Amino acid sequence: MIEIPSDLHKDLVPLAFLLGNWTGAGVHDFPGAEKCNFGQEVSFTHDGRDFLEYHSRTWVLDSEGNKVRPLETETGYWRVDSDRKVEVVMVRDDGVVEVWYGELADKKPQIDLATDAVARTAASGPYSGGKRLYGYVKSDLMWVGEKQTPEVPLRPYMSAQLKKVVSPEDVERWAKALPDDMPDDGIAFFK
Repeated sequence: MIEIPSDLHKDLVPLAFLLGNWTGAGVHDFPGAEKCNFGQEVSFTHDGRDFLEYHSRTWVLDSEGNKVRPLETETGYWRVDSDRKVEVVMVRDDGVVEVWYGELADKKPQIDLATDAVARTAASGPYSGGKRLYGYVKSDLMWVGEKQTPEVPLRPYMSAQLKKVVSPEDVERWAKALPDDMPDDGIAFFK
């Protein structure tokens, strides 16, 4: 369910499908790096201003799905303009700062992004740019990232499928919003 908070800045309504806490798993595979399955937690929040705050943590999973060690952490800010153009500023724990530009797809909750600027610290590994695709598909947040370095042309390196985390407060609010005349057996509701 996509919910639009009453205090969400009006410019951010097209990005409302991103809001909330998300968790799931994906695959990491890039030449020169460990190929692995990973777990991920993502949050998109707002404080009434004209941007979403983004935070993502990933960690390597073992064959049983247990956390082994951290993989990547990123944080950033997302904006959208009246022409559905999206801009993102992102900082990653490996010493990379990126500016991304892209746009929302027409009539569907999907965002295509590409790096416009990349700055790296001396400690970061080789990286020269990337692309990302985010989409809201059947109530899940799915994404795929592509990456390039001076040695490796642009190619997919990470993708994940994330489920929205529902808080007890959400469940309580939804329960209070149910009509009083709901059928007791649940089946009659669908007749």
